[in-house]
Amino acid sequence: MPDPRTVAVLVFDGVPMFETSVPLSVFGADARGETPFRVRAVAAEPGPLRMSAGLVLHAPHGLDALDGAGIVVVPSWRIAGEDPPEEALAALRAAHAGGATVVGLCRGAFVLAAAGLLDGRRATTHWRFAPALAERYPDVRVDPAVLFVDEGSIVTSAGTAAGIDACLHLVRREAGARTAAAIARRMVVPPQRSGGQAQYIERPFPEPGTDDPLAPVLEHAVRNLHDPALDVDALARRAHMSRRSFDRRFREATGTSPLQWLLAQRVLQAQRLLESSDLPIDAIARQVGFTNGVALRPHFRRVVGVAPQPYRDTFQTTG
Repeated sequence: MPDPRTVAVLVFDGVPMFETSVPLSVFGADARGETPFRVRAVAAEPGPLRMSAGLVLHAPHGLDALDGAGIVVVPSWRIAGEDPPEEALAALRAAHAGGATVVGLCRGAFVLAAAGLLDGRRATTHWRFAPALAERYPDVRVDPAVLFVDEGSIVTSAGTAAGIDACLHLVRREAGARTAAAIARRMVVPPQRSGGQAQYIERPFPEPGTDDPLAPVLEHAVRNLHDPALDVDALARRAHMSRRSFDRRFREATGTSPLQWLLAQRVLQAQRLLESSDLPIDAIARQVGFTNGVALRPHFRRVVGVAPQPYRDTFQTTG
């Protein structure tokens, strides 16, 4: 059986340094050399491995170092449309078949999908790459709205900092909450953000000044979130489209439904106000188009993963 405290980090050529460093930092030793995990940096293809900003990395282990690892992390991948090397994919499949938990952070999900490990599973990646992941691998149930997805022996995360959340989640799962909290303190990050919590990013929409008829409509929506009459039917009318055509065009442009996008925009604005103001929650709710805090709460909890008040307690920046 693989050792759940042995972590192999699979490093490819041409990937971002930050994502690559995340599992090495979370599972690696602190300043005193203490860690409950044994970390192996594994070259997924022949080196030297070039990172972002021209850095060159020499990974001390080859693919055979995946043997015996209880956690195998793919922290990133270079291009969504490029096929990873078959040797690495075969090693990932063998590790998973042998009982390892396989993790794809950000674009690392594309590597797991190429290995067939995400077929029939729910998974996530950075919201910018979610449509490409869904199109290239239609058997994967892509959820672009969450920080990470735990499917038991398969874990995927959104981009950048969400990889820290996913790795801390695995620490908590394998070594307990106290160890995860200690690592979070060392890294000066929140000790726990749930996987269902939303990616802290606006949903994409067409750039202003383009010919796309959605661009001015969605700009209008963002400027008028306070108006409770602003709904999908109103946006469709403003776009001079039928509701069905608007829904279809919207999904093509953003990868999500107009209703979910509008609710997410309202919740996102509520997050900003909770972080930056002392306004009562009922007043914030009205400013983003809900009748009161009671109406806001279930949508906020669904999108963010926590209720408005705990979110404010964690993230408020006012003095």
